[in-house]
Amino acid sequence: MKRIFNFYINSSTHVALAVVSLSLITMLQFETEVNAPLLLFIFFGAVLGYNFVKYAGVAGLHHRNLTRGLKNILIYSLFCFIGLVVTAFVVDTIILFLSAIFGALTLLYALPVFNKKRNLRGISGIKIFIIAVVWAGVTVILPVVGVKNDITGVLFLEFLQRFLLVLVWILPFEIRDLKFDLEQLGTIPQRVGVTSTKILGMSILVVVIVLEFLKRPATWETITAVVIIVAVTSLLIWKSKENQSRYFASFWVEGIPVLWLLLFLLLTNLRVFAFDLIF
Repeated sequence: MKRIFNFYINSSTHVALAVVSLSLITMLQFETEVNAPLLLFIFFGAVLGYNFVKYAGVAGLHHRNLTRGLKNILIYSLFCFIGLVVTAFVVDTIILFLSAIFGALTLLYALPVFNKKRNLRGISGIKIFIIAVVWAGVTVILPVVGVKNDITGVLFLEFLQRFLLVLVWILPFEIRDLKFDLEQLGTIPQRVGVTSTKILGMSILVVVIVLEFLKRPATWETITAVVIIVAVTSLLIWKSKENQSRYFASFWVEGIPVLWLLLFLLLTNLRVFAFDLIF
């Protein structure tokens, strides 16, 4: 069971489910049809993107002497690539175009395209914003672009809120990696320290709640779900430290979007049940 769980985390399946959960939340909030092929496309793309960033260099350098676990992840990634190609034939062309842009950002993040040793990740202070833009774009823009032809003000608020949430969710990872990251990366904890990073994260979460009230129409279940998610995020941010447990960030923090989806579904169903009970 431990090996299975480790594979679940290390193969980026957990983070891919988080991306899918946020995408499904967008579909439900904008009352669009749940697009299963698109969700599968996003899932396969997330697995491939994250595994490429994490393992491309290792696989390239040690392709003759890969560990069994890494070989299994590469095989799993191959199946996900096949799934991505198959689902690409059933999603809209505009989604493929936007996905190519987000995919290019992922490649530029990992590959040394500017010179032999430098990529976007190596540019001081930019890493966290690239990740947040890709996450917000994939989970907010892609789920509605084929249905909502006009980019409304509510969609902009949703994108901004999702961008800020992802920024905050990255902070525990940056705190964890503080002793490993090169100084030139210029991460937030490197620049302002751990305590100030936590205070900054809390401040951003206040803005996240304000943005939820600015949405129209705002419903009690969406507001309640966001408030609970902000509370959970605040707790995890405050408990973040350099010497974290192995799964603190990679499971609990990355699992927040899954919790958000479950809360949203639970609260929505409670509203429907209460309405049916009364009327």
